[in-house]
Amino acid sequence: MKNSIFFTTLVILTLLSCTHTNQNNMQTSSANGDTLFFRNGYSEVNGLKMYYEMYGKGKPLVLIHGGGSTIQTSFEKIIPLLAKNRQVIAVELQAHGRTEDRNSDLSFEQDADDVAVLLSNLQIVKADFLGFSNGGTTALQIAIRHPEKVNKLILGSALAKRSGVPEWFWDFMKNASLDNMPPLLKVGYKKVATDTNGLQVMHDRDAKRMVNFTDIPDELIKAVKAHTLIIIGDKDIITPEHAILLHRLITNSSLAIIPGGHGAYIGEITTIGSDFKESDLATPMIEKFLDSAISGD
Repeated sequence: MKNSIFFTTLVILTLLSCTHTNQNNMQTSSANGDTLFFRNGYSEVNGLKMYYEMYGKGKPLVLIHGGGSTIQTSFEKIIPLLAKNRQVIAVELQAHGRTEDRNSDLSFEQDADDVAVLLSNLQIVKADFLGFSNGGTTALQIAIRHPEKVNKLILGSALAKRSGVPEWFWDFMKNASLDNMPPLLKVGYKKVATDTNGLQVMHDRDAKRMVNFTDIPDELIKAVKAHTLIIIGDKDIITPEHAILLHRLITNSSLAIIPGGHGAYIGEITTIGSDFKESDLATPMIEKFLDSAISGD
C-alpha cells in the first residue's frame, strides 16, 4: 500500500514538473517606482514551452500581446495598474519573446488553442481577456473556440476582416522586411529572448500570417456571447468602420474610440513619448468594464 501511494505521488510530481518549469518569484519596477512582484515560468502547451507571468491577486485577467511584441512592449505600462485589483496572467505566444517556435506557421486559431491549454495547466477555469492588435484577434478566437473559458472580453485594436485596415496595409505586409520593423520592438525582443536569432523567424511568421489573413465569418463573430469592450484609437490602423462592425456583430458589446494611435490607450511601447503619464491610459474605463456586474453572475 505504501509503495502504491509513493508511486502515485511520484507520478503526480513528475507530471507537474513537466507541465510547469522554471517558476520563479521576480520583481520589477512600475512607472511610479513601486516594486512589483510577479511569478513567471514555462508551461508545456501543444508541444511548445510557453512563457507566462502572473501578477497580483483576485479575478484572473489574461493579457495577449500584439504581433512582433513581448509582454513588456505591449503591457509594461498598464500591468502595475491592472494588478492592483486582480490576478494578471500575461503570456508570450509562439516565436515571441521567451516562447520558442514550434517550426510551423502561426495562426490565430492555434494561438487561441495554446492560451486555452495554458490556462488549463494553470488550473484557471475561466478568465477575463484583454488582447491587443494581433492579440485582440487571438482573444476573439478564444471567445469563438473556447467560450467556456471567457468571462469578459476586451478587444484592443483587433482585426476580424481584411477591410478593417487601409488597403496600403496589405501591400506593406507583402513587402515587409526586418529593416522596417519598429526598432523598439526589436530591442524588446532581444532584451528577453534566449536566442536573438529568432527575431527574423518571428518577423517572417507574423508577416506571413497577415498576408494570408482571411475574414472571420460573421456567424462566428455573432456567436460570441461574452460581454465585450471594443477599443481603438482615433488614429489607429484599425478603422472606425471596422470597430463599429464588430460592435454590431457582437450583441453584448460596448465600443470606445479614444484619442491616440495604435495601442496608445494601453501604453504600447511604440506609441508613448517622453511626456507619457499614467493618466493617458484607458485603465479607469477598462476597470469599470471589468468590474461591472453581469446578469446571472
